[in-house]
Amino acid sequence: MQDPDFRESYLATVSIKPSLLLKGENPRLIDEWQDAPESDIDGITSSLSIEQLIHAACRGGWPAALFKKGDDAQLVVAQDYLENICQTDISTVDGVERNPKWTKAILKSYARNVSTLAKTSSIHKDILSESDNFSIITLDSYLNALRRLFVIEDLDAWSPSIRSATSIRSGKKREFSDPSIAVAAMGVSPEYFYTDLKTFGFVFETLCIRDLKVYSQKLRGELSYYRDRTGLEADAVLHLNDGRYALIEFKLGSREIEEGAKHLTTLKELIREHNKKSDQIQLREPDLLMVVTGGQMAYTRPDGVKVVPIGCLRD
Repeated sequence: MQDPDFRESYLATVSIKPSLLLKGENPRLIDEWQDAPESDIDGITSSLSIEQLIHAACRGGWPAALFKKGDDAQLVVAQDYLENICQTDISTVDGVERNPKWTKAILKSYARNVSTLAKTSSIHKDILSESDNFSIITLDSYLNALRRLFVIEDLDAWSPSIRSATSIRSGKKREFSDPSIAVAAMGVSPEYFYTDLKTFGFVFETLCIRDLKVYSQKLRGELSYYRDRTGLEADAVLHLNDGRYALIEFKLGSREIEEGAKHLTTLKELIREHNKKSDQIQLREPDLLMVVTGGQMAYTRPDGVKVVPIGCLRD
């Protein structure tokens, strides 16, 4: 219970299913057991370590990578794909000849701004540092080509009428179709993220968004995000075709779960308050509040927020 990296997860596990901590060879030493409340609620666990999670994001979901033997061989697939995009695909997608160097610079800037609300003008400024005759119109042409190739897939904003229209952010959240493209564009290895988990947090968000899109396909799920000028946010809003929807935050580490859960419960309460005051059509309250983490233990918080490791999301 004193391990600073896992203390919160262990305490949550004790409150959910204590027997999970008793698995493994005997003897099992559990110090400071008195810190944990008693319960016996079912829970699930993920076997993904942080190192395995980083590798999964860098490898990507490409079928060719999944069947290759050896970690290095798996990473090459995304790197080769990036090269093909820059050298060939960017021009063949619509028959317009484009510069591979500029394409690579755009993707590198996109990767640096992944999972943010970076404006097109910011990306344009990055490119100008390498080429001073690159216009914003040309950038738009390249970005449209990358969208047609399904290389970049930005998230639109969800804009419920719970605040004034000027308070809700409406820009697009910059995302790739697969996190491995962002990593390849950055030109870094999995080991790089071992000492820069802050940057990996943005890549982790792209990984989560990809998986949510895949798992909700059968229900024609649609993803957006919510953020307003007060700092209140939901990293993702997942709407299903039957009307249900979830507010979701992505938090790589356990220490960030409290912040993510607070955002979600505050946003839910804001919707409730709006419905009490509004004479117009009532907004449906979220059917699920969920924080997706890079941890290993799933549990339900007292406030009803589900904490789910990315390795358990499919379950």
